[in-house]
Amino acid sequence: MRDNNPRLKCIRMFTKVLVAEDIDSINIGVASALKMLKIQTVVHAVYCDEAYLKFKKAAREGEPFDLLISDLSFKKSHRNENLTSGEQLITTLKSEDPELKIIAFTIEDHPQKFLSLWETNNLDAYVCKDRNSLKDLRIAIESVFEGEHYVSDPLSSVLQKRNVLQLKEYEVELLTRLASGYSQDEIEKHFKENGIKPNSRSSIEKRLKELRDDFEAKTTIHLITIIKELRLI
Repeated sequence: MRDNNPRLKCIRMFTKVLVAEDIDSINIGVASALKMLKIQTVVHAVYCDEAYLKFKKAAREGEPFDLLISDLSFKKSHRNENLTSGEQLITTLKSEDPELKIIAFTIEDHPQKFLSLWETNNLDAYVCKDRNSLKDLRIAIESVFEGEHYVSDPLSSVLQKRNVLQLKEYEVELLTRLASGYSQDEIEKHFKENGIKPNSRSSIEKRLKELRDDFEAKTTIHLITIIKELRLI
């Protein structure tokens, strides 16, 4: 279907984009989206190390990339690799070029995973791969070029709802054990045996009350239901 968006005809745009993606069919789709935006130079890499080498080469030649579009997970190669994930690639490239704009283009839509990455401040956009992902990707590229951030649905609601928090390891352990049917007495014993603090019964009860307040849950069972629906455990 033809895209009649008038912005595509006149928009100023990034000129050099690096795409790190190891699935050919997705690479073809991304290339098509970038062509619609009339981006002059697009370089593809199927391994993170390969993407890093192309990034370094462009910088040495005085023609650095404006934008990185990267998946988060890559199939293991038979070669020895220094960078094995999109997260490592993103962190490395951002540390070497803080001005580089970065879009994560991934199937990973778990709220906890998203929040942990978003709060690094290394990303300018987070686009989930689904039926509308190429349209979302074009919107994300336009938004990032204009200095804005973009997060595709349904993860955008995670940022809008302030009661959706990134759970700490302690809270994940506590809620996971409750969801598995352990009593608070059993959890207290487990925490003490494994050096997990705070581990007193009163501390456990206090944290559960705070979590019920945070998530507007009426009971602990209601809290577990909400947490599971949000896929935070």
